[in-house]
Amino acid sequence: MKNTTFAIIFLIFFSLSAQQDNSPNFIIVFCDDLGYGDIGSFGHPIIRTPNIDRMAVEGQKWTQFYVADPVCTPSRAGLLTGRYPIRNGMTSSKRHVFFPDSPNGLPLEEVTIAEILKTRAYATAAIGKWHLGHLPKFLPKEQGFDYYYGIPYSNDMDSNQWEEYLKKSQNPDYYSNTKFYNVPLIENTEVIERPADQTTITKRYTQKAVQFIEQNKSKPFFLYLAHSMPHIPLFASEEFRGRSKASLYVDVIEEIDWSVGEVLKALEKNQLDKNTIVIFTSDNGPWLRFKTHGGSAGPLRAGKGTTFEGGQRVPTVFWGPGIVTPGVIDELGATLDLLPTFAAFSGADLPTDRKLDGYNLFKVLTKKTDSPRKDFFYWAFAELHGYRNDQYKIHIKQREILEYGKPTIVLDSPELYDLKADISEKYDVSQTLPETVAKMLNIMDQHLNDVSDAIPDQLAAQTLKN
Repeated sequence: MKNTTFAIIFLIFFSLSAQQDNSPNFIIVFCDDLGYGDIGSFGHPIIRTPNIDRMAVEGQKWTQFYVADPVCTPSRAGLLTGRYPIRNGMTSSKRHVFFPDSPNGLPLEEVTIAEILKTRAYATAAIGKWHLGHLPKFLPKEQGFDYYYGIPYSNDMDSNQWEEYLKKSQNPDYYSNTKFYNVPLIENTEVIERPADQTTITKRYTQKAVQFIEQNKSKPFFLYLAHSMPHIPLFASEEFRGRSKASLYVDVIEEIDWSVGEVLKALEKNQLDKNTIVIFTSDNGPWLRFKTHGGSAGPLRAGKGTTFEGGQRVPTVFWGPGIVTPGVIDELGATLDLLPTFAAFSGADLPTDRKLDGYNLFKVLTKKTDSPRKDFFYWAFAELHGYRNDQYKIHIKQREILEYGKPTIVLDSPELYDLKADISEKYDVSQTLPETVAKMLNIMDQHLNDVSDAIPDQLAAQTLKN
């Protein structure tokens, strides 16, 4: 009897160990303000991105992939929690993102991807831009990450010459001068450099990412590599500045592609490439206000700060040889879906005490089945601007470009676009499809009722001194 019991216990332990050993690693490469049209595989004719393009060929290129919000802080909150930012107070009509004088951060009650994966004994690291609270009690170490190295908010913050920054937005020399920006570089919870030397920041993020992979090659891991670039101001290392012979913006993107290549090399060197899923995407669309320094949304309308497609549809690639079935996915997906998807791959349980807005993409990635996501709600600045299903998108509020201090436009009547026929949102078809308009408005009303669990705005407070 004892031998039988021991055998059963051994089999259970062996099964659980095998399950954990087979759990894939996850890497998210998250750019800042990268436009839909800013990499080669998504149509840019000049920017050379061979490593990202390789991922698109060997993995899945998603053409209709969305972020939860068109600006930094709420977009990142949506990715890490799988919830629209309105639910956890991480969106605001008063202050769009966290600033160096913000006293708050992502509520500690929220459950992040890192915390989900920690239940399956994953090693976790956040490297790069955080922007979910810069005080020690809100840094990544308090949100499920074992290690943090990066700039805690946008790389243009703590500037003592903001007005000059706006006036000289087309002067490359202004951007390359680090003295205008007093952002800190933090390791875990300690400031190790201030101002951060941003000319080497992409390179140093990459070195830390490779080091993390090397140190955790014998266990499952989750790496969140959130580049500070190509958010304004633009910086490239000496090796890449001028290398493209095109523009500083192109130099910056090509250095990010180099970084992706270094990560893939580290996986292959350590024989981890067949058991790792790498996702490359962006937090929102390009900051068009800065013209040649702001990137391109390709065929999509508008950019960062707007709920047009150029603001929230982002270039996205899933790579995972032996796990991800290659192909082009023309169905809907979102960064909101990463948390439930990672949970499915790792065998982790999802929280049951809160509403999640993400869908499990496991079968799409492994078998190229239809996506479970059939619609998407466009939130910005704590307001619901629009909604789309497979074919149609409706707007009730709009912004054409991100400029602080300018109010959202409340439309006199809804605008309706057929995204299958009109990817650039040029032709309003609301007058010819009144029943579709009525149905979509009703769904939006239902969604507003569904987010009645929203907690108060966490971004508006402004009490700290620089």
